[in-house]
Amino acid sequence: MKFKKKPVVIDATNNDNPFNVMKWAEQFEDNELHWRVEGDNILIPTLEGEMVANKGDWVIRGVAGEYYPCKPDIFSATYEPA
Repeated sequence: MKFKKKPVVIDATNNDNPFNVMKWAEQFEDNELHWRVEGDNILIPTLEGEMVANKGDWVIRGVAGEYYPCKPDIFSATYEPA
């Protein structure tokens, strides 16, 4: 069987600067960030363990308010502006 993703609108920002990303995430009042910044990278705790958003990666806020990084090529293949 084949399946396709349901159309879902997400919030996302590019990790051009970790502190800009953290400021972006703070606008969502339903979060409690436990992120760490190491250089240009952001370490984000997820249900699957800690994930790294490298410089240039996208940080996505999912439909349940969860955060996770996404590589630019995967992001552009999966998402388009709403």
